[in-house]
Amino acid sequence: MEFITDFYLFLASVLLISLSGVLMPGPLFAVTIKKASKSKVAGALIAVGHGIVEFPLMFLIFLVLSQFEIPSVVQVSVGIVGGFLMVFMGLQAYRKRHMQEEANVNLKKDSMLAGMWTTAANAGFILWWLTIGTTLILNAKIFGLLGFSIFAGVHWLVDFLWYTVVALLIFKSQRFWKQRTRMGITLFCVAVFIGFGTYFMGSSLWSLLA
Repeated sequence: MEFITDFYLFLASVLLISLSGVLMPGPLFAVTIKKASKSKVAGALIAVGHGIVEFPLMFLIFLVLSQFEIPSVVQVSVGIVGGFLMVFMGLQAYRKRHMQEEANVNLKKDSMLAGMWTTAANAGFILWWLTIGTTLILNAKIFGLLGFSIFAGVHWLVDFLWYTVVALLIFKSQRFWKQRTRMGITLFCVAVFIGFGTYFMGSSLWSLLA
């Protein structure tokens, strides 16, 4: 029973962190806004393109971590770095809360291709998975391959639902992404990132000192 409870709590944290990550304005979201003005399925296709790059990376990290016995000091270090990055991202998002993200991609590309290219060319995406993402995968590894697979599916499904819904809303009404809406979402993301980042750093330091 405790194992199942721990798994549900872990999934809840994954859901919140993934939701905050996808809600945070970035290159992929900027591309979605631009593409959605012409196609209501742009968000879904962009999310699929994103997943084509993201799924192999997630499973690669999981397989590498599964092949080797990861020293506790390394796990603690990843947790501290990942937590610090989350706090930093939260503070940066708050500092740039009035700035608009620009789409740095050829918008004539197919939406799925745009999703793949924007994801692969985003250095922040790789950094996220090498730190915050790796911390989550280390936690998911406790629940085995099935637990990790559920984690990976939930993480991507959050992306898919958000980009799909946003694209539909923007296609229906160009006024959906208002300043007040964007500000509210940004502040929610800031709170979640700083909260979980502080928790990751604190729990990692505690396990190091214990």
